[in-house]
Formats: sequence, structure tokens, C-alpha cells
Amino acid sequence: MEINDLKTFLDEKVLTYNTSAFIETDPISLPRLFTEKHDIEIAGFLAATISWGQRQSIIKAGHSILRLMDHQPYHFVMNGDVSAIPDGPVYRTFNGTDLRYFIHALRNIYTKYGGLEKVFTTGYLPNKSLKESITYFRSIFISFQSPERSGKHVANVLKNSSAKRICMFLRWMVREDKMKVDFGLWKNIDSAHLMLPLDLHTGNVARKLGLLIRKQSDWKAVEEITARLREFESSDPIKYDYALFGLGVFEKF
Repeated sequence: MEINDLKTFLDEKVLTYNTSAFIETDPISLPRLFTEKHDIEIAGFLAATISWGQRQSIIKAGHSILRLMDHQPYHFVMNGDVSAIPDGPVYRTFNGTDLRYFIHALRNIYTKYGGLEKVFTTGYLPNKSLKESITYFRSIFISFQSPERSGKHVANVLKNSSAKRICMFLRWMVREDKMKVDFGLWKNIDSAHLMLPLDLHTGNVARKLGLLIRKQSDWKAVEEITARLREFESSDPIKYDYALFGLGVFEKF
């Protein structure tokens, strides 16, 4: 497919899938339950953290986490009895120990570092780099205490992780979306610098379309596919996440 034809094809798929109908069946429906900024951030971060596997299962587990937080994510992070969170599975390998650590780490971030937006933005601004943003965030997140197991749920891009879940969370928070799917809450990170949340579906479709050559789904692949998408739309390359994901999940492309 010629480059112009491919752009036209993907633009049409963005219009198909970047709609409000997408929300109901996606983990973004969890932060969409809230209207206050900090509630949206925290619910979104926790929802993104468990976003691997079947989306229905992810959403079900996300609702269970919100119930544990009395449906007040920010208030619970700042004031809740974290010790009351039981041991045992929360979602797959993410368990009660991990959730308690995450809440303590978030409390540390909001108390000492000005919140999630401030941390990600601080890492981003020097070189306008999302990789540096994610790296800085991880360093702050695990500085609360050395996590014996919970740190594995926070992507390490310095070890070439694709950081799919964090990239997706940042898409939710940063991207200005006329269709009101993504939130666009954070104004100091440029949507042009977002990176594709690379997963099985987006990777397979991108390879079939000739947009991604690298076989491993790692950070180098994220950089490769995002660079190609910027050729189509330099100011908003990650809008094509909807096209690639929709083609893979809904059309079995």
C-alpha cells in the first residue's frame, strides 16, 4: 500500500474507533467514572497498571480496586487505611501486596513531589523526552522503599521495556481528544512526543502494514513505530493507536 493510501486508510480507522463508543469496553471507562483531576489520575494509573489480558477482566478487577478505595481514589491514597487491603490476588500477578505498595508510593508522590502530573512533567521537560519522563517517574515511584516484588509492575525503559501500560496512561492524560475519549488533562507534555502503547494487537497490525520491522515488542520497537506514525501526523501520532488497536481487536486484521 502506498504511503498516502496507508495514511488515508488509517485516518478512516481513527474516525471509526476514536469515538465515545470505545469507552464502555475499554479500561479508560474506569477513570471516566470521576470528574476531579486527582481522582482521574489515580484511577487511570491503577487501571493502566493492570491493563494486560482480557479487557472485560481488567475492567472487573478495576472496579474491585475502586471498591477497596471506597470509590474515592485520591482521598484513599492520602488518608485511607492501606493496611486494610487484604492479601491475595487482585488481577493476575498483581496482588494485595502490590496494591498496598502502589498506594503508599502514590501517597509519597502526592505528598512530597506534587502529584503524578508533576513527576512525569519534571522528567519530560529538560529534553522533551517521554523516555526520560518514564525513567524519572519510575525512580521516584520505587524510591518510597525498595520493592521486593512490586517494582516489576512499573516498566523500566532503560531495560528496553515497551512500557505499554504507562504509554497508554500518558495517552489518556495528555492527548487532546476532540472526541472526548482521552482526557487531555496535562498541558505541559506535548502530544507530539507521546509514544505508542505497543501491545500484541498494535504490533501485529503494524507489522502486517509494513510500519514496524522489528520483531521484538520492546522500547526500540516503540521508537520505530512511533517514528513512522509521526510521518502521518506529527502533532498527534498516537491517535493511530485507535486505528491499529481497532483493526487488531475488532476486525481481526
